[in-house]
Amino acid sequence: MSDCCGCGKIVDVAALQAKQRRVLRIVLAINLATFVMMAAAAWWSHSSSLLSGSLDNLGDALTYAISLAVVGASMQAKARVALLKGLLILCAAIAVAVQIGWRLTHPAVPLFEGMGIAGALNLAANGVCLWLLNPFRNGDVNMASAWECSRNDIFEGVAVLLAALAVWAFGAGWPDLLIAAALLVMFLRSALRVLRSAWREMRVQG
Repeated sequence: MSDCCGCGKIVDVAALQAKQRRVLRIVLAINLATFVMMAAAAWWSHSSSLLSGSLDNLGDALTYAISLAVVGASMQAKARVALLKGLLILCAAIAVAVQIGWRLTHPAVPLFEGMGIAGALNLAANGVCLWLLNPFRNGDVNMASAWECSRNDIFEGVAVLLAALAVWAFGAGWPDLLIAAALLVMFLRSALRVLRSAWREMRVQG
């Protein structure tokens, strides 16, 4: 009787891991596609907030790829990977800061049409990703950190749309830089949360 219960648990774990891998593959593909789209739109529109979003999508794609690699691994390994994810988010924040600094010395008014279209497409894609990852938000540190990245993407998508609207309304480039700066703060806070969670898990497992 106990053997049957043990087999049931093994089957449940295997099914959960298979579901995690399937979801991570889908969100990885979505983020790679949105990165290419957002990067092209950022170049065409001269938008710092779009570039911030594209870098975030690239970082997320790397995060999901790493998460996929450690599904089924030990909690210690997942905690170390979560630490790497936090560092990737931090690198994205640094890249955004550099972009903002460059744009301050090379001011330009972004094309709000490109920002709006790319932002809307990106927000829709991010919504799908968050919906797919939502069942795992309270799971292990690996999937929880992946959900954290996806939640950030929703805020980022809404922020880019607001930036496009403000650029159109004011006919100036400062709203784009303001939103990019807000995204920078969000990335820094998210990186800190993920790094703290990973470090806490590593200490527990160690």
